[in-house]
Amino acid sequence: MVGQFLFLLAAGVVAGLLATIAGLASLASYPALLLVGIPPVIANVSNTVALIFTGVGAISASLKELRGQWKRVIGYTILAVIGSLLGSSFLLVAPATTFEKVVPFFILVAGVMLLLSGRGTESGAQKRLQEDAQHPRRRRWIQIASFLGIIFVGGYLGYFGAAGGVVLLAILAVITREDFAHYNAVKNVMTFACNITAATLFIFKATIAWQAVLPLGLGLLVGGYCGPLIVRHVNVALLRVLISLASFGLAAVLFYQAYF
Repeated sequence: MVGQFLFLLAAGVVAGLLATIAGLASLASYPALLLVGIPPVIANVSNTVALIFTGVGAISASLKELRGQWKRVIGYTILAVIGSLLGSSFLLVAPATTFEKVVPFFILVAGVMLLLSGRGTESGAQKRLQEDAQHPRRRRWIQIASFLGIIFVGGYLGYFGAAGGVVLLAILAVITREDFAHYNAVKNVMTFACNITAATLFIFKATIAWQAVLPLGLGLLVGGYCGPLIVRHVNVALLRVLISLASFGLAAVLFYQAYF
């Protein structure tokens, strides 16, 4: 029991770092829950509840980057929460086998999105946004598409807590003019709100492995707080590549388990 507690605590720290640095917390936390014998759907639900602790730590450490962004943050977060409520509701009614079979593809796509988001998209997006600002109709369509995208990703976060933050990072890289540290902070608030929304529903409607949530949550709190501090000083491009490669490996393992 003590060994399991320490294992999940360590996995939570790693997951918290991954959550705030790249939006890929469950690359560590979801497999850790599976390794201690928790069934996939219960592991996913429990993981979502534990991820709330990441948000507490991440937002506390991201206040510097969030300064002056709160109006935009609140707007984006409301859209994401709407999606999260829809996604988490769908998870409760969908068959468990369906969830197990689609998870590997979610993680694969998330890894690709993270990898592509680091290939100069920020500067290119800024240039395009400046050009589109002179065309009201084009700007309006970009806003509509981005808002729909945020709702969809919110649904993704509600349905499957793993890797949804990666997709949010990719969207924010295109629709904002900030550097990585600033839109990563925005992502932290959005994922926190989505996790709270989904977790509230799960607490009343689903089975949660509380004995795993506590150590995992404590680790996520520590990792979530340290992540934004690390983002300010590390080579983000290298981190993206390494985490993307790890996500491909996880997708392959889960694909094999689901189909063979």
